[in-house]
Amino acid sequence: MHLEHEEDDYNLSLSKFESMLKTNKVFFFDSEEFEEIILHYLDMGKSNLAKKALKLGLEQHPKSTGLKLVQVEMLIYEDKLEVAEKLLNELYAIEPTNEEIFIQKANIYSKRDDHEKAVELLQEALKFTDDFADVYNLIGMEYLFMDNLEMAKENFIKCLEEDINDQSALYNVVYCFEFLDQNADAIEYLKTYIDRNPYSEIAWHQSGRLYYGLKDYENAVRAFEFATYIDEYFLGAFMEKGKALERLKRYEEAIESYNRTIELDDPTSYALLRIGKSYEKLGNKVEALKYFNKTVHEDPLLDKGWIAITDFYVRQKNYQKALFYVNKAIAIDDQNRAYWKRYANINKAMNFFEEAEHGYRKAVEFGDAQLDTWLFWVDVLQFLGEFESAIQTLLQASEFFPDDYQIEYRLAGLYFTQNEDKKGTFHLSNALRLNFKNRTILEELFPAVWDRKKVQNYIKKYDI
Repeated sequence: MHLEHEEDDYNLSLSKFESMLKTNKVFFFDSEEFEEIILHYLDMGKSNLAKKALKLGLEQHPKSTGLKLVQVEMLIYEDKLEVAEKLLNELYAIEPTNEEIFIQKANIYSKRDDHEKAVELLQEALKFTDDFADVYNLIGMEYLFMDNLEMAKENFIKCLEEDINDQSALYNVVYCFEFLDQNADAIEYLKTYIDRNPYSEIAWHQSGRLYYGLKDYENAVRAFEFATYIDEYFLGAFMEKGKALERLKRYEEAIESYNRTIELDDPTSYALLRIGKSYEKLGNKVEALKYFNKTVHEDPLLDKGWIAITDFYVRQKNYQKALFYVNKAIAIDDQNRAYWKRYANINKAMNFFEEAEHGYRKAVEFGDAQLDTWLFWVDVLQFLGEFESAIQTLLQASEFFPDDYQIEYRLAGLYFTQNEDKKGTFHLSNALRLNFKNRTILEELFPAVWDRKKVQNYIKKYDI
């Protein structure tokens, strides 16, 4: 009842102030009412109304420290730091134990990137404040600015000891633990926090995230479930729970969890995509394709949706349709190496070798560093009779994979094909030394070279 009464008074003050502006009548407000009105307009982003309220407030209460501190806050917001500092010095001479003066001075130094001085001032504020949680939170933020995550974490924890419901401090504590790669310690901290505040859905959700990061999916699901028990509308917890259930191969439950997110809000392309993938894992191809199509209908620019359909058709060996959908994905993101590799593999499966060569070349161009991509590319070049390009590509690959027998056998075969026997023998020697057992690579890719008597005699020398 007391809170409702305060809320009514607050709304009455705002209505009275706005009425005064419309009628040009002057009403009296006490200084605290003016402070609340000013802060309300600042929160709403209505700085002009805030300034009007401040002007009227100072006219009615010229000696109000509270209003002058609000004025300081507005000056700092507008980067008028020198004016704000001068006013703070005047206020300090009158009220040297007012913690808000130290807090605003710290704000000025923080804006000047002197975070160490800001911390000193905030520690002074601790001597005079009743709101320890707020000051510890501010100190934690200053340490974050200094990249001192250990001290930041320590102060956010102190903040939570003073005010267990400070959600921003809770998020910041977890952030510090994660940044310091202390995920297991973060879980232990959250256990103690939950002992004190068992109905914090945020703490349970953060625990779930941390367990998921450590691949402890059972505990992740349990934590996300508790978050959803506390807040049945916690969309993020349902989404994360679905991901963890997928990892546990509990696909039907994952689908239920994702469907809950759709019930709570408009369907997201991500949820639809995950439902489709879960149905596919269950072997329900009809439902899988239905949800993949829903995904791209919901967000036609989501390349991952088109790729999901591509991969679906690749698994069905329906390469014509797979090619259609991979082209859709490339149209959205034409610098994605994984998409170009899919494009190349699909074209290769359809014996479209020129298109496959183009795809592998693009994949490597955009950063694909996998050996098999280089080898597929070279094999296609060889099939197209572009032996010199194949050799140059292999030499380039050998810079990334200097001792790979698969590259050496291919170089040997290509050089022998080009009648460069000296180079062919050099690379054949390297290949046999690196991996004699897999010499059949030469037979599979270059049967004519394999059948040469000179090559067979050379191989026999290594067959000890």
